[in-house]
Amino acid sequence: MAGSKSVVLAALVANGAIAILKFFGFLLTGSAAMLAETYHSLSDTGNQVFLLIGIRYSGRAADRMHPFGYGKAQFFYSFLVSVFLFGIAGWESLKHGYSELTGGGHGGGHTGEAVEFLFISFQPPAGLDPVMVNYTVLLGAFAFETWALWKARAEMQRQMKRNDWGSYKEAFRKTSDVTTLTALTEDTIALAGIVIALVGLFLEQQTGNPFFDRVSALLIGIMLMGFAVALAWENKRLLLGESLPRDENQRLRDVLLDDERVAEIIDFRTIYFGPNEVILSADVAFVEGLNTTEIDDAITAVEDELRATNGDIRKVYIEPEISDQP
Repeated sequence: MAGSKSVVLAALVANGAIAILKFFGFLLTGSAAMLAETYHSLSDTGNQVFLLIGIRYSGRAADRMHPFGYGKAQFFYSFLVSVFLFGIAGWESLKHGYSELTGGGHGGGHTGEAVEFLFISFQPPAGLDPVMVNYTVLLGAFAFETWALWKARAEMQRQMKRNDWGSYKEAFRKTSDVTTLTALTEDTIALAGIVIALVGLFLEQQTGNPFFDRVSALLIGIMLMGFAVALAWENKRLLLGESLPRDENQRLRDVLLDDERVAEIIDFRTIYFGPNEVILSADVAFVEGLNTTEIDDAITAVEDELRATNGDIRKVYIEPEISDQP
């Protein structure tokens, strides 16, 4: 959890500063892509706040109402990030870009009117090249986001090495650390958004056609909303109580069957109840002839072996059965 928290704090500092810089860049130029990037960075900043709340809340001790702890709080707040904040930022960017392309002004509605009023009221200092300001802000944002992405990527690579995952695709599908996953995803699309905004500004400057800048805002919005759906789907699987991946379940089943005192596995279940926190329950049939003490010793041995095999296992419940097998 400490690794996830440091990743989130790094992203919070970077995105908060970047959001302010991008907004002033928009005020200087009225760039649709720059406003879309402002929405994006504001969304990212809000994301970090929600993720920190999730980390803090999930650290609460178990109590009578929540006997397995509050670990799933991180799943819930990450789901809010993916749907609520990513969705809003993506929608606002998409709406603003579309409105600019169709001649509807700065986005329409109360938000668009307020932004347009600020843009018209703000007078940039004499002699200041607004376009160069936008380039400077975006390049500075690129540097900050690269640092935040490096932190998130280092934490994800540590988890990939620990779990022997061969690719980021596999990690995205199997990880239960949705906080690091969300931070890594948003830092990646933040860099992609900056590149799109830079290309749009450059093409507009070279051609004198604002179409490229407005299309950039549209593309940023579509990208944000697409990743919102992907992250929401990943969080949904954990909120609904997903088990460990099939290959890991089989590895744990093999640990049980490798014990000579175990005849067969009647039932076997695993479930995530927090990031890197798993409950395992199994109905196990032991061979005939074992007395109560021997069965108890066998259960203790297999529980220890299961925890040694997978460090995420926090609770193990073994229900002994009697088998007819020799």
